[in-house]
Amino acid sequence: MTLPSYAHGPSAIPLRGETIGDNLDRIAAAFPSSDAVVSVAQNRRLTYAEFAAETDRIARAFVASGVEHGARVGIWSPNSIEWVIVQYATAKIGAVLVNVNPAYRLTELDFALRQSGVSTLVTLDRFKTSAYLEMVRELRPLPGLSEVIVIGTERAGPGEVSWDVFGARAQKCDDASFAARKARPQFDEAINIQYTSGTTGFPKGATLSHHNILNNGFFIGEGCRFTEADRVCIPVPFYHCFGMVLGNLACTTHGAAIVIPSAAFDPALALEAVERERCSALYGVPTMFIAELALPNFGDYDLSSLRTGIMAGSPCPVEVMKRVQSEMHMPEVTICYGMTETSPVSTQTMTDDPMQKRTETVGRVHPHIEVKIVDADGAIVPRGTPGELCTRGYSVMLGYWQNPTATMGAIDAARYMHTGDIAIMDDDGYVNISGRIKDMVIRSGENIYPREIEEFLYRHPGIRDVQVIGVPDERYGEELCAWIIRHDGAEITEEDIREHCRGQIAHYKIPRYVLFVEGWPMTVSGKVQKYKMREESIEILHLEAAAKIVTA
Repeated sequence: MTLPSYAHGPSAIPLRGETIGDNLDRIAAAFPSSDAVVSVAQNRRLTYAEFAAETDRIARAFVASGVEHGARVGIWSPNSIEWVIVQYATAKIGAVLVNVNPAYRLTELDFALRQSGVSTLVTLDRFKTSAYLEMVRELRPLPGLSEVIVIGTERAGPGEVSWDVFGARAQKCDDASFAARKARPQFDEAINIQYTSGTTGFPKGATLSHHNILNNGFFIGEGCRFTEADRVCIPVPFYHCFGMVLGNLACTTHGAAIVIPSAAFDPALALEAVERERCSALYGVPTMFIAELALPNFGDYDLSSLRTGIMAGSPCPVEVMKRVQSEMHMPEVTICYGMTETSPVSTQTMTDDPMQKRTETVGRVHPHIEVKIVDADGAIVPRGTPGELCTRGYSVMLGYWQNPTATMGAIDAARYMHTGDIAIMDDDGYVNISGRIKDMVIRSGENIYPREIEEFLYRHPGIRDVQVIGVPDERYGEELCAWIIRHDGAEITEEDIREHCRGQIAHYKIPRYVLFVEGWPMTVSGKVQKYKMREESIEILHLEAAAKIVTA
């Protein structure tokens, strides 16, 4: 008898029925002298006792500043020790942390702050080409945004306060008031909003609870066999679930150390941090590991302390996985699959899975999670048959922030989250992701929905119509290609299109390729055939070699 494509994750370990703040305080009491957070670039480190105290101090400062239970606190910054402190400080007082992508520009920032109703924003003056404070000032006055906390500068203007001055407000929050605020949060309340690009052209705020992300982080750490002895190098961004859940929460639920190699990914700095801090685990999307392996002096780094880590965000080439296991001394590296809306991990390979399963699948279902694979009518398909992957359990988000219509479209009446990914489950329960139902493009781990880019490009006065697709790329897996029909008489160029995008949308959303066309392939019913556009783009742009590598 053929088994159905359904699996659940039985576990003798119960779910954690506690808030993120209570969990951190409990772990800090158990391992007070162990390193909690190490920021190599900032040359700062905090033990668990110091980290718990610092998150309390900043939490008190939020209370003294009038941040109420349930208020939204945004953070718009690359990785730093302050980012981690804010993550846990807001959780302790029941404020909802709103993750703002550091690559966002004006249009995207404006939407995220308005849609979530951010009242307090934590940011910094600037980083590389991103003038954060300048952009925030350009948007103000913004309804509801009462204060901006600026990390690493004293250049605070009206409605702004420097990080140090803000922290000093902690003394204005007495012990009794603070104890009452810490006791109020419930573990099934909303604690985090993460924006995912939407097919409607507007991002949707996946709303997650303590219960969602605390437990997911814990079981991810269990999958990597983390203990208080582990030190985890996290070069992936904190604004994404990969950084703040697979990274930070997987560490703090086990008493392990969070090691921040740099503000933004740099392959050399990541390996330097592993060597200097004797890290036992390293994270990254496949392109990060590829960049690290490609360093001219790769062999000079002492990576012998490594044993495990996580590769996620996009499909991993088998040969890269094998090199990571052997040349980077990571025999127990695991692969995770999931989506922001599911906290994010639904399946994971285990450290002792057979080599073939660890290189060719995304593992089996996580503890306390259910997955099924269904056909177009919603019926569960037999194992070995492709269909849409759906997942259910504690990890499914509360919903999209203030968007019940989108929530109902993603989560069915049985509380299954429909991923939009095409998957196949084998007889042993291992899942392989074989494609995407939606048009989502994954560029180096960043999920990009073409409709959002199309909606933005439509604003250009010279564009009559536009379609955006993903095309293969040897380095990033996929790149964006825009097919554009000009208005009659419009003399726009590729550079005009890119200039239209600069400073308005994130750099990774700017199309790498622009093709000016008279039309595109369509069905008789008028639907655009994007798969044919992809095939034609590969031929026009001479991407045949990249296509072979990506699909191999």
